[in-house]
Amino acid sequence: MPDAILTVAGGHGGAFAVKAGDLFALIDLEGQQAIDFVAFNAADLAETLSSVETRRATGSLYITTGAVLISSRGRPMIEMVEDTIGTHDYTVPACDPSRFAVDFDAAGHRNCLENMYEPLRVFGVTTPLALPEPFNFFQNSPVVEDGRTAVVDPPSRAGDRIVLRALMDLVCAVSSCPQDIIPGNGLRPTPVEVRYPGGAA
Repeated sequence: MPDAILTVAGGHGGAFAVKAGDLFALIDLEGQQAIDFVAFNAADLAETLSSVETRRATGSLYITTGAVLISSRGRPMIEMVEDTIGTHDYTVPACDPSRFAVDFDAAGHRNCLENMYEPLRVFGVTTPLALPEPFNFFQNSPVVEDGRTAVVDPPSRAGDRIVLRALMDLVCAVSSCPQDIIPGNGLRPTPVEVRYPGGAA
């Protein structure tokens, strides 16, 4: 069966489901686009992909090919099997309505939290509070002076991708980060693509 293709417009979101063992790819179609990503155990939505547990398991702020991403219950959830860029973040929370309203005086701006929550509702996610902190693939968050983290434009180019293997049945969501006020997406949110085994949506 051919791959299903989920094309997510710049600054928007989408959701999809995959089975244990499935490979799926997240692709930056035009370059310099961060992709927020969350995942849930399809059989028990209370178990989510966890940045905290992954940092505990890896002992690192950096992930790339070979890394195993861990669930909130300490179980292997996703394996990174291919990574053409090697620049990712899993320390920064998803942008949300209050961040745009308070920090940028941009009430009503699209944001990653709502971009991921809205399409997840059809899979049974009933509140945005259920979303875990995201993995921000392609986001460039270097550690700078005094141990702080910055967010600068990603080095990704058109066609850069990561390929992930689901280690359990998953419900996932992505957001093509809509940040266009400060660096992070080249000040121009652009489309991203998800490729996964057909029939899983």
